[in-house]
Amino acid sequence: MHPAALSSKSLPEQIKTVFEFNESVYKEKSSEFIAQIYHIEDHKKAENILEKVRKKFFDATHHCYAYKLLNNDQKSSDDGEPKGTAGLRIMNAIDHHELTNVMIVVIRYFGGTKLGVGPLGKAYYQSALNVIDEKKIVLMNLYQKISVQIEFDYISQFHRIVNNFEGIIDNSEYSAFAKFSVSIKPSLSEQFRQDLLNITNGEAQIEIHQSFTYIKS
Repeated sequence: MHPAALSSKSLPEQIKTVFEFNESVYKEKSSEFIAQIYHIEDHKKAENILEKVRKKFFDATHHCYAYKLLNNDQKSSDDGEPKGTAGLRIMNAIDHHELTNVMIVVIRYFGGTKLGVGPLGKAYYQSALNVIDEKKIVLMNLYQKISVQIEFDYISQFHRIVNNFEGIIDNSEYSAFAKFSVSIKPSLSEQFRQDLLNITNGEAQIEIHQSFTYIKS
């Protein structure tokens, strides 16, 4: 996932999300509900998806949706259905699985028989639940970017410390010095820095960036 230009204090240490598109169909009496799930990371992506869905299913009665981004940034729409029967119920399904950076759209084709507020809300909720494949839910951990420059003599110790902190080496460069770009969990960044300084007798050059990203656990 893309790095986030935010403070780690405003970002959860872990999130659950879905990367693979999925679609399911749910029928209630004579109405058909087509649910689709998407991975998104901003409002613009959500609007682009909605535009395409509305064009493809131009003859549908309603295009209801809900999505949730980082920091509980969310939006939902009943798209003409009775208030609280569609968008909120779709969001309930997203919250049930504790998902983030996910959008669910439910396209309804009205079949001529009114369902009533209760059954209608249940139909949207069930449609949204059905499209969430639990096997495709991915757990992501928050990491912080750190730049490191060390003498070649310390490379083996450096790799040992990275492993101890369950870090990820994103990039390496060897010239006059060994240079690395590393991802470390934010809660461990300062201790990682201190351990590196200790094993290099304070000679390591370390920069802890205010740049964060989520990586699959």
